Amino acid sequence: MTDPVALTQDLIRCASVTPADDGAIPLLDRLLTEAGFVTTRVDRGGIANLFARWGSGRTLGFNGHTDVVPPGDSSDWRHDPFGAVIDGGTLFGRGAVDMKSGVAAFAAAAIDAVRTSPDGSIVMTVTGDEEGVASDGTTAILDWMQTNGEAMDACIVGEPTCPTVMGEMMKIGRRGSMTAYFTAQGKQGHSAYPHRAANPLPVLVDLMHRLARHSLDEGTAHFDPSTLAITTIDTGNPANNVIPGAARATVNIRFNDAHSSATLTQWMAAQRDAATRGTGVTIDMVVQVSGESFLTPPGAFSELVADAVEAETGRRPEPSTSGGTSDARFIKDHCPVVEFGLVGSTMHQVDECVPVAQIHHLKAIYARIISGFFAQSPDGG
Repeated sequence: MTDPVALTQDLIRCASVTPADDGAIPLLDRLLTEAGFVTTRVDRGGIANLFARWGSGRTLGFNGHTDVVPPGDSSDWRHDPFGAVIDGGTLFGRGAVDMKSGVAAFAAAAIDAVRTSPDGSIVMTVTGDEEGVASDGTTAILDWMQTNGEAMDACIVGEPTCPTVMGEMMKIGRRGSMTAYFTAQGKQGHSAYPHRAANPLPVLVDLMHRLARHSLDEGTAHFDPSTLAITTIDTGNPANNVIPGAARATVNIRFNDAHSSATLTQWMAAQRDAATRGTGVTIDMVVQVSGESFLTPPGAFSELVADAVEAETGRRPEPSTSGGTSDARFIKDHCPVVEFGLVGSTMHQVDECVPVAQIHHLKAIYARIISGFFAQSPDGG
């Protein structure tokens, strides 16, 4: 049996802080090749990516990432953040939760599964660009797959999904995320003669008030209400007797399936136009979209995942759409996708860690999903 803990340790010892790889992808490449997978490096933009397939026919996919966020000051850690030390039954290291354990667990489950020659195919897509801008990671793999006629019928993303207890939550969708950058341009002047200036601040503040006071929605069947947060308002003006010529503000929106980034952009533009009308101030708006909201409707695949989790943990996971973004936002355009993984309470923190037993538990869950997937008929029955 393939040991997912030892593999997690090997991966943690690769200091793969985005965009560095430090040997993590080549390690997986060698391991999967030795197990009979046909592997292809799909590197793009200096990012290491891996596609691996075993078998043919109906295909179950797994997706994950080996890149990690910076550890910060190593002296703040109980153990070397890239030492992969096991202390008291707990594995410490950057990426222990997010998400080298997840990658190790599904790789180990898949390697063991193909030894029994299941009737179908297993695909693994692993990227080194999830924690960064994510422009040359999973998207690069999916682009390569489309060009080369590769496909998955369904996919599991191994991100940590459980808030506090193993098995309590899986993700069947995610909110969309977008950021709007506003630059208000007026006319600088002396504060004693405001009629000679065009102060951008009242106009920008009015726009922020218009946006923040508006209730976007009350939630939908599978999503909480959308949220809008003003994250900064800046002028850079050190003088108390000068009306500034320009000011800036930033807004972040997490939106459900009642909206799209396009409709929200149109709404913000209309509010901008209303706030600036007749003021002599202009406001430029630049929008950056991290991902649209999406939902994998509850059905045979999500039930398969829930059944496997419940069988191993005794808990039936709540189908949730909470949290931030993940690479599932790219995969949802390719095939149905569900996320399930570890308890995420220490991810991105100093002393990120996971109980060793939980890694074995996760491998067992993935093994059940694999066997259940190939036991189903193609229509999910």
